[in-house]
Amino acid sequence: MPYPASHRTKVKKKIVSSARRLFNRHGFEKVSLDQIMEGAGLTRGGFYSYFESKSDLYAEVLGCFFTDPEWQSCWDGVEVDLKSKGVGRDVIRAYLSIQHFEDVENSCPMVALPTDVTRSGPTAKRAFETVFAAMVSVLERSIHARGRDRHAVAQAMAALCIGGMVVARAMEDRRAADNLRNACMRVALALGGWNRRKPRARKTA
Repeated sequence: MPYPASHRTKVKKKIVSSARRLFNRHGFEKVSLDQIMEGAGLTRGGFYSYFESKSDLYAEVLGCFFTDPEWQSCWDGVEVDLKSKGVGRDVIRAYLSIQHFEDVENSCPMVALPTDVTRSGPTAKRAFETVFAAMVSVLERSIHARGRDRHAVAQAMAALCIGGMVVARAMEDRRAADNLRNACMRVALALGGWNRRKPRARKTA
C-alpha cells in the first residue's frame, strides 16, 4: 500500500530535527549519518532519498523560527508570535532567555553552529545569512528608531543576541554567563526603545 502524500514531508522533518539536535550538541564534524538517522528512527539507507549529502542536510538545519513557520522550539515557557506588534522585544527576550541558554539541543543554529558555518561551503553560509537577515527584518519592523538607522540598529540588536549567547555558553562561571546574557538583553532592548520607563504622572494641586 503506498504511503500518503504527506509521508515524505514528515520523514524529512524527522531527519532535519534529529540532525539539528545532534549538530547543536556535538558539532557538524562529529555527527555521523548513522547517528542522524537513528535519532530520527530511520535506517541509513533512506537518507539519500531526501538529501544529496550531509552538507545538503546541514543547510536545511540552519533554518530557524525566523524562516520556518513550523519550526518548534522547546524552550519551556518561551513563546514568540512573529505577527505581534511587540515581536522585536519578544524575540530579544526569548533569544537571551535562560531557557534558550540551557536547551543546547534546541538552540537556534546561529548560536550553536557559527564556527561550523565558517568552515563550510557557500551553501551553508548563504543559509546562515538568510536566517540572520530574517532575524534583522523581524527586529527592524518593530523598533522605534527612525529612517536609515532602523536597519543598522536591527543588525546591532541581532548581533548582540547571537554573540551574547555564544559567549555566555563558552563561560565556565554560570553567574558571569547569566550577567552577560542580562546585560546584552538590556542593551538590545534599549536600542529598540523597549525598556524605557514610563514618565511618572505629575501630582496635581
